[in-house]
Amino acid sequence: MKENEITGEIVDAAYKIHTRLGPGLLESVYESVMAYELKKRELRFERQKPIPIVYEGIHLEEGFRADFIVENTVIVELKSVEAIAPVHKKQLLTYLRLAKKRLGLLINFNTDLIKNGITRLINDS
Repeated sequence: MKENEITGEIVDAAYKIHTRLGPGLLESVYESVMAYELKKRELRFERQKPIPIVYEGIHLEEGFRADFIVENTVIVELKSVEAIAPVHKKQLLTYLRLAKKRLGLLINFNTDLIKNGITRLINDS
């Protein structure tokens, strides 16, 4: 499955979840439902996947945790916040760089229209 097909399925799942549940729930609720939707779509994913850090030659296993890594290709970070802050985008870009992945989706479910809550980020490094 290609990157665009994978992201298409993830975005479609986000639309479905937002349409049925709406904004204002805890991030953990959206994460659980997203896991259900990804499984229904037969996408392989890892949830709360540790992303290790190597610092001065020391390998630290518990550096960060990505909400989802889908098809070992796309990192998905879910939020349920008033507004996406620059730090949220930087967080996802750091995850992409450390995990050596190219593509990420930042999805904020706390919006009136989910299309306004989805940001696609590319790791160019």
